Amino acid sequence: MQAADHGGGIDAAVARWGGLRGDWLDLSTGINPRPYPVAAFGGDVWTALPDAAAFAALEAAARAFWRVPEGAAVLAASGASALIARIPALVPAGQVAIAGPTYNEHGRAFRACGWEVAEAGGDAVPEAAVVVHPNNPDGRLQPVPDAALRVVDESFCDVCPDESQIALADRAGVVVLKSFGKFWGLAGMRLGFAIGDPALVARLAAMVGPWAVSGPALRVGAAALADGDWARATRARLSLDAARLDGLMQRAGATVVGGTTLFRLYDVGDATAWAERLARHRILGRVFPYSSRWLRLGLPDGAGWERLEAAL
Repeated sequence: MQAADHGGGIDAAVARWGGLRGDWLDLSTGINPRPYPVAAFGGDVWTALPDAAAFAALEAAARAFWRVPEGAAVLAASGASALIARIPALVPAGQVAIAGPTYNEHGRAFRACGWEVAEAGGDAVPEAAVVVHPNNPDGRLQPVPDAALRVVDESFCDVCPDESQIALADRAGVVVLKSFGKFWGLAGMRLGFAIGDPALVARLAAMVGPWAVSGPALRVGAAALADGDWARATRARLSLDAARLDGLMQRAGATVVGGTTLFRLYDVGDATAWAERLARHRILGRVFPYSSRWLRLGLPDGAGWERLEAAL
């Protein structure tokens, strides 16, 4: 099976370069460094099985926030990754076209279910197609191709909601994925959504089971999705911080390739050398197995800006 290739991994960084977990600044992910504020929970949020009302409240908040078409179904699960792993089993295996280079978990999941993975753009119409929109790691916005099963991974689209393909979610064969952990900065809470063709979403629901989301995640997710003021202020801040990071990296000799306002992608010539230099300062960046030149960085916050500038 294809090896997993992800950001994060502070424990591995500590083992290789030393220090303690608390010494490290993790810029290897595209997670908002200033997360949504989580209130303390009372009652039985931690002790009772989540009930139908809690799931309904989260679904209603998701429908309103993402402007989900009335004919589309919404399913919450324990992270987008849990949904990505199950989507290839929705229909019989065939050929899937995946626009790359991109987030590797889609190809990994389809191969594990017996699919042939091909690069997007061929003449034949495949049985399935996947686009990451905006793309990880370069931020490309791309149209949804023709296929019987069309998967649109919008894990990073909450920074640019006007570019969302959610209007397609009520069409046959379409599944749009949303990740809560990135824009709201609560990746450890594990919350993601599949929005789309009711027949496909119903099959996904049967796969993930009746309590795919924890009580605390249901409560936090519903509150955060209803907080439009926080979302608007956060988008404005992320835009300013992304521009600040580009300026800092350009002064250090990097060239901007692309990205989103949650992560930036740079051509640095020798990505391994740059990553090693940052790691000696206990800063973790992201390099990719398919490019010797690309370095991806998430956004610092607070004192992290001074640490990064000093390391560069």
